[in-house]
Amino acid sequence: MGQANRMSSKYSEAARISDSARHRAFLTVLVAFVLDVMDSTIVTVAIPDIQTDMHLGSGAMQWSVAGYFLSFAVLLVTGGRLGDIHGHRRMFLIGVACFTLASAGCGLAVNAEELVAARVLQGCAAALMAPQVMALVQILYSPTERIGRLAFFGVLGGLAAIAGPIAGGILIKADLFGLGWRTIFLVNLPLGAIGLVAGWRYLPRERPAKGPRLDLAGISLLAVALLLLLVPIIDGRERGWPFWSFAAMALAFPAGGLFLLQQKLRQKRTGDALMAPELFRNRGYSIGLLAALSFATATGGFFMPLMLTLQKGLGFSAFQAALLHIPFAGGVMVGIAALGRRFLPRFGKYVVIVGALVMAGAVLVLALSLGTGPRHVAAMLACLLFAGLGMGMVSGPLTPLALARVDRAFAGMASGAFKSTQQIGGAVGAALIGALYFAHEESADSSVSAMGWAALGVAGGLLCVALLALAMPRSPFRVDENQTGDK
Repeated sequence: MGQANRMSSKYSEAARISDSARHRAFLTVLVAFVLDVMDSTIVTVAIPDIQTDMHLGSGAMQWSVAGYFLSFAVLLVTGGRLGDIHGHRRMFLIGVACFTLASAGCGLAVNAEELVAARVLQGCAAALMAPQVMALVQILYSPTERIGRLAFFGVLGGLAAIAGPIAGGILIKADLFGLGWRTIFLVNLPLGAIGLVAGWRYLPRERPAKGPRLDLAGISLLAVALLLLLVPIIDGRERGWPFWSFAAMALAFPAGGLFLLQQKLRQKRTGDALMAPELFRNRGYSIGLLAALSFATATGGFFMPLMLTLQKGLGFSAFQAALLHIPFAGGVMVGIAALGRRFLPRFGKYVVIVGALVMAGAVLVLALSLGTGPRHVAAMLACLLFAGLGMGMVSGPLTPLALARVDRAFAGMASGAFKSTQQIGGAVGAALIGALYFAHEESADSSVSAMGWAALGVAGGLLCVALLALAMPRSPFRVDENQTGDK
């Protein structure tokens, strides 16, 4: 706990700022949240247009989605750690600036290679930006106060999720200045500018932490393990699953073991590990990571097949597909802000279990309704609404459940590891469920039929979430809610 003792004073200072200052700081970090949500939802509705305009094969298309997740996952723990060491405000500002520039690169890309490279850079920037959001919320609010913050994340996240696809569909249809789909990335530029100005003015300044240093050896081992695992998953199917892909995935596990051993030895020697072993002694946090991995795998593989099925299989335009996204995003908003916030303090993990099962059932029924063609739009809308409700009941409560008893001194580290796990799941889901979809699309020559197989993969991941949630503490908010440690 030496690391925690060295850093706790910085967090105590941040927690003592006035309520009005906390309010302004919270509104500011929400900008980063909106950037992340809008970027992901806009991209999903534009995938068919990007594929057609840039003549992307299935592999390049998967890389344009999974490449973002990959770089995000590899660097998220590092981003959280840099916030712990150099200050969350500083890393937030750097992350927002780099994310904005990378978005411009995506919008100006002229070929598949440039687009994928810009998406990878976008993920790197998001890895600096995103951990600071949850870390600042973790620092500024007690566990029960964080539940109240879910309402803001839920409402704003739902609105951004609704506005993203609709704005994307409108922009693509409008074809402003002949830019077509490129405007979906360029829209991030004004949002990024607002985030930079607000962050500079309103985020609390922190004194750099004395003592901890960046663990370069740990970062390298973690990056190697993740790359060995994720690159073959993303690229293997396109190349016919060569021998090197299986060898790389097999080597990922000993590389991960070396990382854990190195972290344990470093913690004993310096008390300053990239991933402090005591984090994983918290059962709620450890199981929460596994549940987040399963949930992100399921949801990360859901949207690309859905948008391809709606537009290529059923003939919907990008704007029409975006309109179908409204009930889903509205359901997510209600699931987080109303259902999750209201029932989480009373029912704890059971909110997550019910949400996962509701979403799994809705996705399976949605796949069946898509098979009936575009005539049954009402059934699709109902399924998407319930899928969104279920997703909101999982995505909102899962994070505070996992982080409730994490010491605030490890806020950036725990948040970075949690977000990294989510991005790993997103990359795995985009690759595995995407591969399942494309394999059956090629054999059956039907994106609607292939969507059924993708739905089975999504439902399987959600069932794993429900089973893992059963092993979590029912309500971790009853213990030490007013202590700075939150253990």
